Amino acid sequence: MPLDITRRDFVSMTVAGLAAAAATDVSAQQGVVEKTVEIKTPDGTCDAAFIHPAAGAHAAIIIWPDAFGLRPSMRNMAKRLAGESGYSVLVPNPYYRIGKAPMWEDASKVDFAAERARLNPMMASINAAGTVEKDAPAFIAWLDQQPQVDRTKKVGTQGYCMGGPMAFRTAAAVPDRVGAVGSFHGGGLVTDQPNSPHVQASKTKAQFLIAIAENDDKSRPTEKDVLKQTFGQAAEIEVYGAAHGWCPPDSGVYNEPLAEKAWTRLLALYGKALA
Repeated sequence: MPLDITRRDFVSMTVAGLAAAAATDVSAQQGVVEKTVEIKTPDGTCDAAFIHPAAGAHAAIIIWPDAFGLRPSMRNMAKRLAGESGYSVLVPNPYYRIGKAPMWEDASKVDFAAERARLNPMMASINAAGTVEKDAPAFIAWLDQQPQVDRTKKVGTQGYCMGGPMAFRTAAAVPDRVGAVGSFHGGGLVTDQPNSPHVQASKTKAQFLIAIAENDDKSRPTEKDVLKQTFGQAAEIEVYGAAHGWCPPDSGVYNEPLAEKAWTRLLALYGKALA
């Protein structure tokens, strides 16, 4: 600390800096509207978060959560997309067939092993064949009815962990509307089944960002090659030097520098593919 700055000056400067940062955060949120909505699907009523700029119509984004579902961290991602980048964002509760969100408030406080018996049937409820194929058209039809959504622009969708293949399947289910797909540490993108998510998605005209965790790549080293052969120039595929789950801030293995890199690449994808 320079000698000509007193302790009182230093404290004043620190408080002023914190106040300025807080004011910036508040101003970014002031133009964002957040609400919980209900969407009818062939299987029932899905509760979801719908977050959008306060004015105007914008390209729509669907965020598919990881195994811990719709919770504050996923809402915060949607707020950031809406507040900083001007998108109208829907975050569905993937477990609506079982109950309303949130199932968990904070993923970093969940003992995954202890919750496995509860998680398995929940994940099965959305991973079953035909579920996303019912949900995605209902979600996009609902979005297209909202005045905050610009229907002349393509829809983007992004997924985390189990949400990665859901994003792929969303593109396949509504290929005329989905223009961009982001998968972050997605699991089950490539299977040996004829309806594998990568096979389904390859039949669309969407553009893809596929961000792979380092430990996922080690356990499935050929998957990235299959994805590159499948999508070619339509996909940006990269192995990030981070553990599975590195993107959500409450994941417990959050890697901020690499999460920010992935976020920047996602915005670049949306910027070119949702026009």
